Amino acid sequence: MRLATRAKGTPDGQLIVVSADGARALAATGIAATLQYAVEAWGSVEADLRRLDARLAAGEGDVLDPADLRAPLPRAWQWLDGSAFPTHGDLMQQAFGLPPIETDKPLMYQGMSHRFLSGHEDVRLPDEADGIDFEGEFGIITDFVPMGTTAADALKHVRLVILINDWSLRAIAPVEMKTGFGWVQAKPACSVAPFAVTPDTLGDAWQDGRVHLPLEVMLNGAWFGHPHGREMAVGFHDLIAHAARSRDLVAGTIIGSGTISNADHASVGSCCISERRAIEMIAQGKPATPFMRFGDRLRMQALAGGGSPFGSIEQRVVSARPD
Repeated sequence: MRLATRAKGTPDGQLIVVSADGARALAATGIAATLQYAVEAWGSVEADLRRLDARLAAGEGDVLDPADLRAPLPRAWQWLDGSAFPTHGDLMQQAFGLPPIETDKPLMYQGMSHRFLSGHEDVRLPDEADGIDFEGEFGIITDFVPMGTTAADALKHVRLVILINDWSLRAIAPVEMKTGFGWVQAKPACSVAPFAVTPDTLGDAWQDGRVHLPLEVMLNGAWFGHPHGREMAVGFHDLIAHAARSRDLVAGTIIGSGTISNADHASVGSCCISERRAIEMIAQGKPATPFMRFGDRLRMQALAGGGSPFGSIEQRVVSARPD
């Protein structure tokens, strides 16, 4: 089942159920006004939402205009981003001479959650000199997770799976990291592909708390990479358990995998510019790939048997300054 949020002149939009081909939709009127409500009341609304999905499979539904869609959760109570692909961290440490992170726990930080961009709107940023970068990753949306939930019990709390572009400003990030207080300016609003899908929709591509799909990235029409999600060192169940060790997780919590990165990066490429620059530094002594400039265009989509279950992220970076 595919869920999405249609713009409705309200902060949280209108929940809709979308056909498998992404062409038609039915509003969840009378069932759940918003996706946030749906994940809060999943046990009582899921059956009705799936009945709408069955009607769509039978050919019903209104024509869906992608321009009407917002992020599945335009705002969320909580956004927690992991770093579950060790190749990415290893490359960064090697390129910049950083010491390894001494921990046996999953890596995670809490980021901005009061706004998520749609996958098709312009990304307004203040300055090209900030080192504009993208980070392609998979994510999940949970229902309520009690404090102390174990990894063995965590997957039952995964309601939806999403595709995220975690925008990053690389010139600011090291400065903020040195303070020991974490990121604020270096992490603007993330973008999310239009469709949030139930895990069963992914079939065999949802295994061991991981999304077993490649993520194709195109920058200004040129291939940038298609690394695969199967190389997560820890699954989403481990990330949930880590986050819930000392607190409940509210329904609608979004957890990200971190930048998708594969050991065979020479052939599959990367999901962020910073990683490609690190590879260039290791091989050539200096980076060659520039960060994004205003007017640059980015496209991301997960590939599944010729389709794209989450829809695509297609965005242009523009200046936030008035002309």
